[in-house]
Amino acid sequence: MGTENQFVLGYSVHQRPTDTRCLIPHLELLRSWSLPFPKQLAADAGYGSEPTYTYLLEEAPLQAENPFLIPYNTLAAETKPSFTKRIDKVQNWDYDETNDWFRCPNNRRVTFRGYTSRTDPITGYRRDFKRYESEDCSDCPIKAFCTKAEGNRQVLWNPTYEEEKAKARAFLWSPEGAATYAKRKNEVESVFGQIKGNRSFRRFHLRGLEKVTLEVGLLAAAHNLLKVAGSRSAFCCFFVFFSFHSKKSGTGHIRHRFFCFIKGF
Repeated sequence: MGTENQFVLGYSVHQRPTDTRCLIPHLELLRSWSLPFPKQLAADAGYGSEPTYTYLLEEAPLQAENPFLIPYNTLAAETKPSFTKRIDKVQNWDYDETNDWFRCPNNRRVTFRGYTSRTDPITGYRRDFKRYESEDCSDCPIKAFCTKAEGNRQVLWNPTYEEEKAKARAFLWSPEGAATYAKRKNEVESVFGQIKGNRSFRRFHLRGLEKVTLEVGLLAAAHNLLKVAGSRSAFCCFFVFFSFHSKKSGTGHIRHRFFCFIKGF
């Protein structure tokens, strides 16, 4: 669900176990409706991933100086002193960019050995890794603190994702980015709080993805109408848009669209 000034501007329903696979189809749905694309995007760490960052940097028409404000799931942990002291974290090792090898805490080289990749079985997105391996860990006195493997310590390093994480940190830690991201909880979480807490909507009444999508649309429209009704002095105008598919025998999929233009004073 996307919001601005606590008005629901877009929504989508997904059957996914995690948020990381939901943001791209949500934004593509917004594009398919030919609605204005946001200039800046803020979301919680559940959406931070390499596919999301790649999409936002290369395909999404974001226009702000800090186009997206989305932390990745380990960012908070990486800022703690306990993380920076861990010898098993390759982020804390020295790296020789010229010769392409890491230096482990025991002052041994962890050299480049080849490439490997992993493909998401649901989205088909492929992540490419560089594989490194220590020269010799057999007599290392701190091996037990570094790896549980019987052989040498191996490292999978994703250069693309590491560059994207560096950009995400720069966006989030900039003065403007930090000030904007601090407002995220009051923005979108307040909408969920109103719907789930104050209006006691905690369970869908319909079944099936299409029907639940329609039900969410009705909830969003009702929330926006109540927001307008509560704005006594501000002039408000916005569109409410519904879109869903239904099946009819012999006719295939039929798209239903409803537009509603609402004014309020």
